[in-house]
Amino acid sequence: MTTTDPAAADLLARGELTVRGRIRDASNAALYCTVALDGREAACVYKPVAGERPLWDFPDGNLARREVAAYRVSEATGWGLVPPTVLRDGPYGEGMCQLWIEVAAEADAPDLLALVDAEEPEPGWKAIGLADVGEGRTALLVHADDERLRRLAVLDAVINNADRKGGHLLPTADGRLHGIDHGVTFHVEDKLRTLLWGWAGESLTGEALDVLKGLRSALEPGGQLTAALAEFLTPAEVDATRARVEALLTSGRHPEPGGEWPAIPWPPV
Repeated sequence: MTTTDPAAADLLARGELTVRGRIRDASNAALYCTVALDGREAACVYKPVAGERPLWDFPDGNLARREVAAYRVSEATGWGLVPPTVLRDGPYGEGMCQLWIEVAAEADAPDLLALVDAEEPEPGWKAIGLADVGEGRTALLVHADDERLRRLAVLDAVINNADRKGGHLLPTADGRLHGIDHGVTFHVEDKLRTLLWGWAGESLTGEALDVLKGLRSALEPGGQLTAALAEFLTPAEVDATRARVEALLTSGRHPEPGGEWPAIPWPPV
């Protein structure tokens, strides 16, 4: 089943969920599962609320709902950057359930991130910053000047993503790019932390501005997206999302690091 299949969300929400194993490198409990309904079956990730680690700056037991809210905003952009994601009951209680993404083989996926021994990025790359590579040496961390990444950078600015790491970027064999792990999003304070700073301060594309105008309309009081997000976020968080969209449209530019919050997540990958 693909991420564009209109039946994917229904399968995730109503299918029989069977745990197959645990994803051990995840910071919170993340279980690899299959979900089956009416002869259809797909692999998925199930993150039970009971397995969430408390965070000092986000409400307890709330990360799963933020993941679903990120999917709803992604769908409203029309970019399809976040895999189908639902909130449902499972073997370990309520949790987030997201369609599993098969990552393209290395030979089929162009590099999105790199470390280079240079002061400036080569054409086709954007600089993130200097990274310590040991023995007193540094290298320039860069990301691809890729329209898929640029769309994701806009989405992250809207949802206030506090944890966009390299490992959260999943390219697929069909040329699509998906972003995952959106539990620490939608805070009312500016907490944007990302590896996708390469366009900071640059003008937004015409496509991005059109998408943001659509989000502004959908986020009006009584708007379709406002109603959808109200199931998962507080009124203040929905208002803050609307304000971020308005700020992006007013500036017409990609945001820049604010200086009051670490700009790059750790570890970055």
